[in-house]
Amino acid sequence: VSKSFTTQETLRNATSAREWLAAQLGGGPALGAHFIAVTANVAAARAFGVAGSDVLPMWDWVGGRFSLWSPAGLAIAIRCGWESFAELCDGAAAMDTHFRDTPLPRNLPALLALVDFWNAQASGMSQRVVVPYAHALSQLPAYLQQLVLESNGKSVTRDGAPIGRPTAPALWGEPGTDSQHAFFQWLHQGTHAVPVEFIVPVRAAHPLADQQALLVANALAQAQALMTGRPLAAVRAELAAKGAAPDVIDKDAPHRVCPGDRPSTMLLLPELNARRLGQLLALYEHRAFVEGALCGINSFDQWGVELGKALAGPLIAAVRDGVDSGDADASTRGLVAHVRTLSRRV
Repeated sequence: VSKSFTTQETLRNATSAREWLAAQLGGGPALGAHFIAVTANVAAARAFGVAGSDVLPMWDWVGGRFSLWSPAGLAIAIRCGWESFAELCDGAAAMDTHFRDTPLPRNLPALLALVDFWNAQASGMSQRVVVPYAHALSQLPAYLQQLVLESNGKSVTRDGAPIGRPTAPALWGEPGTDSQHAFFQWLHQGTHAVPVEFIVPVRAAHPLADQQALLVANALAQAQALMTGRPLAAVRAELAAKGAAPDVIDKDAPHRVCPGDRPSTMLLLPELNARRLGQLLALYEHRAFVEGALCGINSFDQWGVELGKALAGPLIAAVRDGVDSGDADASTRGLVAHVRTLSRRV
């Protein structure tokens, strides 16, 4: 899958796969029958050796982060089955309809985008944490990093003027069962107030005793703790009720205080299946678009990404072949030289 069919890493991987197949099966035109290409550059895919009927074209205006509903979703359909992929698309279509037709006071992508806008613009929060309480969604924060940050990590408006205010905050996260024993300590008692987004399926796909109830209860408890915290007076009263001496209370109480008043959002899903996942992903796509519109930016280009690709070209030759790195700055030239030195060591 390569929209341009020019991305260096993707083509290198495809070439390696073709070379391996050729070594195992022999060369010849039949080799192309083992490849399917999804691209907007049909001619380049055919030149690579993919048979014409095995090239699935996609529109050149579809960004990779929005492409899973296009032929790029073929890998999902192969892995999960066509029925599940169709349900995924049906869920996304339902969210599309909701976003298009629902008035703003009840429009979920718009409302969530307004929450994000408030947190970043009015409250000055430079981070956003996404915590799914489902292992099946463990890669969702990484997916959202590309969707949100590649779309809205911009500093100029659509007409090229400087924005002059924060745009997309940093986005990261992990599943709740792990993170509540790790960085939630920082969320509750650290010096940075960071909005947290909980995503919680209520019903388990494969119920086992009361495990799902425990999972949901823990998610609700974390949101409650972020909101209410634990004030000093309450901590002192708890310690006194346990019979702690006054000097012990004075010593220990400050360490147990949680300030509270820290924002969070709770998304409750009835269950997690292909249709609900489609709704969730489409919700985030539309939400990212509204966030961009609120900031006045173009959410559908990625010139920062393109800069990295352009600069990598001459550096590949410098690292691999020792070719002079040309117009690179002194720092980069020094790094290339050190890489070359390390590559010669056994």
